[in-house]
Amino acid sequence: MPVRPPNHAPPFNIVRASHAELGVRDLGASRAFYVDCLGFLASTETSDALHLRAVEERNHHSLVLTKATEPTVRALAFKVASDEDLDKAEHWFKRRNYPVSFPDIPHQGRTLRTADPFGMPLDFYFKMDQSERMLQKYAAYKGARIQRIDHLNCFTPDVQASYDFYGDLGFRLTEYTETEGADPKLWAVWMHRKGNVHDLAFTNGAGPRLHHVGVWTPSASDIIHICDVMATCGYLPNMERGPGRHGISNAFFLYVRDPDGHRIELFTSDYLTVDPDLEPIRWTLTDPQRQTLWGQPAPKSWFEEGSTFAGVPVRAPALAAQPIVAR
Repeated sequence: MPVRPPNHAPPFNIVRASHAELGVRDLGASRAFYVDCLGFLASTETSDALHLRAVEERNHHSLVLTKATEPTVRALAFKVASDEDLDKAEHWFKRRNYPVSFPDIPHQGRTLRTADPFGMPLDFYFKMDQSERMLQKYAAYKGARIQRIDHLNCFTPDVQASYDFYGDLGFRLTEYTETEGADPKLWAVWMHRKGNVHDLAFTNGAGPRLHHVGVWTPSASDIIHICDVMATCGYLPNMERGPGRHGISNAFFLYVRDPDGHRIELFTSDYLTVDPDLEPIRWTLTDPQRQTLWGQPAPKSWFEEGSTFAGVPVRAPALAAQPIVAR
């Protein structure tokens, strides 16, 4: 069977998905989209980088936009439970011949940089500079009134291999999609550390590539509101999919594309997954409610387009199976 029991004693303790660093070509255009439209807060701004956070967040940033010639992804980052966990992580990755370094990263403490089996760049850290929590400063609520980062979703050329790797690190499966037939194969997985549906998800496709960064809004009405905002302030073409409700995760969603094509999901209303004996939910690839509870399939771009990782080659997917695609 491709699905296995969770690892409740991982080699080091990952707390949650923390942030992503995206390369963008025009910081001014990116600021207009993320801050003025979506409602992120700017923690710091320089001539070559913009650090963003949401209203609930005390950490200095949950999204880093770095000026670049091409819109690639620099790293995906996870918070660990202690500085000792960084030493444990270094030992674990080094023993398996993964790259290991400790770069000096602005506004973060000691940070381990490594990669997964497909070369996807990963950062692990314990401490970060703190910023004022704006949760009860309601005058700061703009756009979609985003509260916090929720998850990272990636294309992988081999879902089973990605699931096995991150399962070894203690990520627990909540929902998954399998092909049908006598020998079913994993086509997508949703895995968590913090106790909701996912911190990290993988979908079969050319990869590794970042599919989207998911951010949490307080309610479905906030997502509907940002649709009105985007439709009337020049960002109508940036609305890719939704609003709608996923079958997987039960989340109410909207997918948007930033000026460089990076995909952001506005997301709310999933469910609690903290029980250690939680049974993951299985979906088949051809179930019309898998993508959207209301039955509407996703557009072709949603299955084919993603952000590449800087310097990491993209491989063809292991599975040729196709989901239902909107015509």
